[in-house]
Amino acid sequence: PGTGCLNNKLKKVYFISGLGADKRIFSFLDLSFCEPVFIDWITPLKNEKLESYALRLRQQIPEESPWIVGISFGGMLTVEIAKADPAVHAIILSSNKTKKEFPVYFRAGLYLPLYKWSPARLSKKFTLRTSSLLGGTNEAEKKLLHQIIRESDIHFVRWAISAILHWKNMTVPENIIHIHGTADKLLPSRYVKADYLIAGGTHVMTLDKHPEISQLLQQLIQ
Repeated sequence: PGTGCLNNKLKKVYFISGLGADKRIFSFLDLSFCEPVFIDWITPLKNEKLESYALRLRQQIPEESPWIVGISFGGMLTVEIAKADPAVHAIILSSNKTKKEFPVYFRAGLYLPLYKWSPARLSKKFTLRTSSLLGGTNEAEKKLLHQIIRESDIHFVRWAISAILHWKNMTVPENIIHIHGTADKLLPSRYVKADYLIAGGTHVMTLDKHPEISQLLQQLIQ
């Protein structure tokens, strides 16, 4: 897997991972064209909204006109950062820009919030059993995905799910590029208006379509 080359002559690119994930979700990408900086999660405030959390994450990025790449939940946070700051160059992967791009069945979580009540152990067990919805085509990819799920912070995940379900954004920033996979089962491509479609790309296409994603990111950022 590509890890990126830390060279002062290379452009810094900031990466925001997905729900329950960390920088390992990007570990299969070849990021040798840039200096990757992986944004760490911070503790959400009580009842904090997605918009507020995104702006607090932005404080970790010192550049005035940075490149930010967000995947899934990280993509939604990137949308809010791009909305607040037109100088940002934003790319989202396997994500959505507005509440209209959510599948209709996501709304069920608002009225039947099982994620709040189920024990942490049971929640992780369910997620592991349904991980095929996320993607991963070989043993190495599936092993990494399962490891990320097992090590996720269930309290953060519960807050993030609530923040996602209550996200009301209807504004599509002009400074954003949307890349989506045609085989994404969690956020099906038919519901979103993507700028680039990756044939056969799943929700974790940074793993199972990493050559295509690496090449496209390099073309867009360089």
